[in-house]
Amino acid sequence: MYGFDSYVAIGDSFTEGLNDSLPDGSFRGWADRLAEILAEGRPDFQYANLALRGKMLDEILEEQLPIALAVKPDLVTLCAGGNDIIVPGADVDAVAARLEAGVAKLREAGIPVLIFNGPDTKYLSVMHVLRGKVGIYNAHLWAIADRHGAKMVDMWAMAPLHDRRAWSDDRLHFTPEAHRRIALRAAEVLGVPVADDWREPWPASEEPSTWITSRRSDLEWTKAHLLPWIRRQLKGESMGDGLSPKRPELAPLLPLEQIETTGVTLPTTDLREIHHHAS
Repeated sequence: MYGFDSYVAIGDSFTEGLNDSLPDGSFRGWADRLAEILAEGRPDFQYANLALRGKMLDEILEEQLPIALAVKPDLVTLCAGGNDIIVPGADVDAVAARLEAGVAKLREAGIPVLIFNGPDTKYLSVMHVLRGKVGIYNAHLWAIADRHGAKMVDMWAMAPLHDRRAWSDDRLHFTPEAHRRIALRAAEVLGVPVADDWREPWPASEEPSTWITSRRSDLEWTKAHLLPWIRRQLKGESMGDGLSPKRPELAPLLPLEQIETTGVTLPTTDLREIHHHAS
């Protein structure tokens, strides 16, 4: 209906969907939500999500990008580099140059690309120190989108993401409501009409923040999230070690029982097998 019959999402934990949890412990996330919007009323629509938490940009370009290029879907979403630029001493310009090479390959293959810039961290305690790096990276991303004809989801300008309720306790990942709003914004950028408005203000907060509660929260966050992250970085470990993508195959979103009821046979495409033969 809108020119998208297949969609492949590549990236890190943001695209995997942390922390938009499902009852079985898996994650939904904005990419799944966007796929659901694109697939509405279309049993032939196919979707894969290759993103995995903790992935650095080079890993995404080496492991996920070739698969997307091989299957050549009607849409690829790419959000990457965030894990790279938050590392102390990271060269933001170099990270952006490597991302541009990936975007260029997708566009040269004729694949429509939707990229995401970083949200404004001004309103996050402690994490606001990253604001300058994120701003520089975002400037590069806008230029990359312009040079290669990619579309941009401008999360920096999304006012609802400035509310602390948009963020999980780890201050790195979004809440389910924020994922919902990001999916709506992405659909809007793609020109797909949606019933809900991502701009809708949050309800009035009933929990006023004080200096004491903020400092206590900072200490708890440091112990629960920052120190473990530093330890993983020093050891060269990742949150995604030993895990596999949640939707490695290009497949319809239509539930199996509904497919059986309608008598429609919809084959899946194993992207890993395509990648194996392509390489």
